[in-house]
Amino acid sequence: MTRFLISTLVMLMTFAQAEDTTIKNITPAQAAKMLQEKTPPVIIDIRTPGEFAKGHLKGAKLIDFHKDFAKELAKLDRKQAYIFHCQSGGRSTQSLTVCKKLGFQNVSHLKSGYLGWQKAKLPVMIPEKK
Repeated sequence: MTRFLISTLVMLMTFAQAEDTTIKNITPAQAAKMLQEKTPPVIIDIRTPGEFAKGHLKGAKLIDFHKDFAKELAKLDRKQAYIFHCQSGGRSTQSLTVCKKLGFQNVSHLKSGYLGWQKAKLPVMIPEKK
């Protein structure tokens, strides 16, 4: 009986956290504006290291969607504001479920991804080749 009660409590807490998650789909222009704020959101780039090395948004933190994604995401502050993106929106759309499960509270989703950012002619960081 005790196990049942504990399991039920944990499940309810998980659902309560998921309901607190706010996810907004945003355009590149909206993301650029948010990044100009006094306290900008953290950019989470969930592409592969190879994609990231070809160019990324300034200040982006790389967390590869295909490598220990949930484990790495769990290390982040769930109260912080974030902008998630991938190459074109597919992986980042899938990542939103993980954000909800982990109880992130303020997530913006750059739905058109890095390609949309580039299409809008917004600045990218391209590392120098050595």
